[in-house]
Amino acid sequence: MVYWSMSRRRQSAEWPARPRLWLVDAFVHGHFKGNPAAVCLLPAPKSARWMQRIAARMRLSETAFVHPSANGFGLRWFTPKAEVALCGHATLASAHALWDAGLLGRGENARFHTRSGVLTARRRDSLIVMDFPSHDPRPTKAPRALLSALRARPVYVATIRRQYFIVLESESALRRLAPPMASLESIPADGFIVTSRSTRRPYDFVSRYFAPAEGIPEDPVTGSAHCVLGPYWSRKLGKKSLVGLQASPRGGVVRVRIGRNRVFIGGQARTRRSRLPMPPRRVGRSPRLFRNDRRRRPSPT
Repeated sequence: MVYWSMSRRRQSAEWPARPRLWLVDAFVHGHFKGNPAAVCLLPAPKSARWMQRIAARMRLSETAFVHPSANGFGLRWFTPKAEVALCGHATLASAHALWDAGLLGRGENARFHTRSGVLTARRRDSLIVMDFPSHDPRPTKAPRALLSALRARPVYVATIRRQYFIVLESESALRRLAPPMASLESIPADGFIVTSRSTRRPYDFVSRYFAPAEGIPEDPVTGSAHCVLGPYWSRKLGKKSLVGLQASPRGGVVRVRIGRNRVFIGGQARTRRSRLPMPPRRVGRSPRLFRNDRRRRPSPT
C-alpha cells in the first residue's frame, strides 16, 4: 500500500506490503558502539503474542513494531521476555528507519502513539531528538539483596515505577560493577539504573542499566533511563543541557536537554541491515542477520 505523509503534501515511499525488518544501532559514537535494535515495519497491527515471538527470536534488548495509524504511527516495544511501556533506543531506531526507508520526508517529524502517550522525534543536524516524559524518583531504603549484589556503597537509592535508581560515589565504582544476574533477578524489580558523576570530559554523568528479569543482563544504551537521569543530574549540576555516557561494554552517548515536565533525548543512529524478511520460525535458531554489516558514518537518515 502507499503511505501518505502526515503533511499530506506529497506521496512518500510505499509501505511494505509484508512485515520487514530494519537493524539499527542507536546512540552510536563509533563502530561497534550504541545499542542494536530491530525495527519491524508492519502493514497493520499484529497481536501481542505474535510480536513477542518475533522479539524472542531476534534476541536483542528491544524489538520495535511500527505500523501506520491516524496522524502518525503505532509503536510498541518488546524485550525477548516481555512488552515494555517505554523504550528510548528503539524509538530512536524506529524514527531512523522511517527516514531511511523514505516513509517520512527529511523535514518531517515522527509521531508515535505508544503506551506512554504520544512521543515525537525530529532531526536536528546529525542528531535525532526525541520528546519524552520527565520522571522523578522517590527515595527509598536499599534492600540488603541489592547491596549484596552491587558490592558497592550507594550514596542515594530511589525507585521509579518498578525500577531502582542508584547513585554511586564515583565513576570508577560504577565501572567496576559486575553484579550476579541471578541475584538481581531475585529482587522484585524490572530494572536497575546505576549512575555517578563523570570524571571525563565532555560527559556530565555516566550510567549503566541492568534488567535480567526482562531478558536483558546489561543494556548497551538505555534512552528511557534518561527520563530520570536527565532531571536528576540537571538539579545536581545546575545545567539544562547535559551529555551522558552509558558505560556498558558497547557504550553509547546520550544528549539530554531538560524542558517543562519533558526531557529531550538526542543521539545518532546507523542502519546495519534493512528490508529484511522475518526471522525463521524455529525459536532456537539464531537469525544470521548481522553478517556483512554495512559500515556507515553515523547519520540521522
